[in-house]
Amino acid sequence: MTQTARQPASPEAQAAKLRGILESAVTAIITIDDGGHIESINPATERLFGYGATELIGQNVKMLMPEPYKAEHDGYVTNYLGTGVKKIIGIGREVSGRRKDGTTFPLHLSVSEFSADGRRYFTGMIHDLSDRRHVEEALRESERRLAQAQKMEAVGQLTGGIAHDFNNLLLVITGNHELLELQLDRDEQKVLLKEAQEAAMLGSKLTDQLLTFARRRHMDAQVIQINDQLVGITDMLRRTLGEHVMLSTSLARNVWATRADTGQFQSAIVNMAVNARDAMPEGGKLVIETRNIELDGDHADFHPELRPGQYVQLSISDTGSGMAPDVRDRVFEPFFTTKEKGRGTGLGLAMFYGFVKQSGGHVTIYSEVGHGTTCNLYFPRVDGIAPRQSARDKGTTDPEARETILIVEDDERVRQLTITRLKLIGYQVLEASDGPKALDLLTKGHPVDLVFTDLVMPGGMSGREVAARARQLRPGIKVLLTSGYAEELVHGDSSERERLKVLRKPYHQADLVTALREILATSAV
Repeated sequence: MTQTARQPASPEAQAAKLRGILESAVTAIITIDDGGHIESINPATERLFGYGATELIGQNVKMLMPEPYKAEHDGYVTNYLGTGVKKIIGIGREVSGRRKDGTTFPLHLSVSEFSADGRRYFTGMIHDLSDRRHVEEALRESERRLAQAQKMEAVGQLTGGIAHDFNNLLLVITGNHELLELQLDRDEQKVLLKEAQEAAMLGSKLTDQLLTFARRRHMDAQVIQINDQLVGITDMLRRTLGEHVMLSTSLARNVWATRADTGQFQSAIVNMAVNARDAMPEGGKLVIETRNIELDGDHADFHPELRPGQYVQLSISDTGSGMAPDVRDRVFEPFFTTKEKGRGTGLGLAMFYGFVKQSGGHVTIYSEVGHGTTCNLYFPRVDGIAPRQSARDKGTTDPEARETILIVEDDERVRQLTITRLKLIGYQVLEASDGPKALDLLTKGHPVDLVFTDLVMPGGMSGREVAARARQLRPGIKVLLTSGYAEELVHGDSSERERLKVLRKPYHQADLVTALREILATSAV
């Protein structure tokens, strides 16, 4: 039997095969001439940049570049054609691209060269690096949080050791004071000894505070209802805060039980209230809230010490001066304080932190300079009984989701996470990093059914202002706000509370599904 020799494909078949390869490639491929004009693109390029082929063919490839690459591109081409010096051809490098909607993204560009019909052409292979960058940024943030947790653990061990040794010294001092007192007859000598003894007792209280931070203080832990504990100290908190700071509580019904030392719990809350009061010298508002919450793996990724599970969340929010990131990262360190000399020891929040950690819980802080601070405490639920319907039971997608949502969020990591969540639900998504960019998209006529905006953003335009301007531009458009602050702090008054819904951070995917569907299903206001 003889084999039939394989006949070479016709030029038409070869061309069809080449077109199929280009059109099916997942990598964006662009070919330009020696003048920088786009000769051809593949479908992956259209998907990546948001332009159709007719919008790109014949245009200068600079339109796909942000500054400074756009201004420098023609010079690179001219220099290469004149000198042959390669800066990117055959080498590849990471640069940035610009989509049709104006957003930029990181990419890896590899360029090759070929000649045809007496002219020189260049082919660019483009790989989107957005996902990799997001993973790298999330990893760096997790590493920072882990390093912070390890530092606090090391400081706690050192502090606990010092406090233990210092307590032994104080025991010797106070014990000898008591023995000496039995041998003194003169009153003036007893007065001097009493002053020394009182100073030693203050030292003992100091070491007790250090041991609390180091999580080595004895705890009489018992099953408690946090709501009951808070109700019991409400009057004390009002007296502590004074007449210029208003106290408001929002305690959820049927809050799960947790385990903690009641005395230390009350002291911790008072310490937080005192710190909040000092951050509001001109007066303000302190809000205390409780709720049941089930944290998933997404939250654990951002907080290495916080395991997924069921918790009672206690939020303490103030309208004070807020904290810069460098202050926030050190706020729980013993003896760290931003107060004037003589107005604080720097141990109140350290004790607070130590108590929560020793109770098996965790603390996170959300703060904005000039806006205030929210401190979230997570206490583990003491039993394993599942709630009647957890967030996951509600569903994480929505078969009815067909609308377009404009997400407005200044934090790049949060924005990209939200985009992923919205697309998973089934929505079309537009994005903006601040209020002016969001309004620009609305002005240009992009179809938007709902604006999902962070409440507090830099740049002078808040989420409330974005909502108001959006409704002026598009009467009937729906709005959902999100914030890390306590709910009462983000609503200006009762009428506004009826018109604007706020989704509290952190939230589950199912919470997002429910909130969006509820708003989109309502009639315009």
